[in-house]
Amino acid sequence: MKNISIISSSIRTDRKSHSVALYLQKYLTDNKLAIAEILDLKEYYFPLFEERLKFLKNPSIKTLEFAEKILSSDAIVIVTPEYNGSLPASLKNVIDLLYEEWSGKPIGLSTVSSGIFGGNQCLTHLEFILWKMKATVIQANFSVPTVEKTFDIKGNALNKETTNHLADMFLKELIKNCP
Repeated sequence: MKNISIISSSIRTDRKSHSVALYLQKYLTDNKLAIAEILDLKEYYFPLFEERLKFLKNPSIKTLEFAEKILSSDAIVIVTPEYNGSLPASLKNVIDLLYEEWSGKPIGLSTVSSGIFGGNQCLTHLEFILWKMKATVIQANFSVPTVEKTFDIKGNALNKETTNHLADMFLKELIKNCP
């Protein structure tokens, strides 16, 4: 069974995107598609990094743990809200921290917004950034418009049939791209 890490990138107090990360973890586990772990950037609460991991003189244990989890994952799902047409600083910070760890790694993107476009501008920025990091971003994505009308706070889909269908297509393409 594949090992998939889900990065929950928002660290805001009343974040909505985390419910999508919870949903995807539950979907992968309940359908026996993969072993899924959420890497919650709110729990890591990294400082602003001044250098890539390989150049840090004394990286913290949490930083080394995060890097190892990315490296050992068969694939990554990044769940991120769109903030002002782009991605949160917390996510850009950890992407820039690593380099070799992203290379060739299959990544599925789930962008979230409270508006009707589901984070499309963030998706474009994130695809380009990950391309520069030599990651393998899959074509399918899991965009969530009007997130507060789509998921409850515990990660339950409010329109289960449609959401499960979209998640199934997204996650199966990601798994298909795993080594």
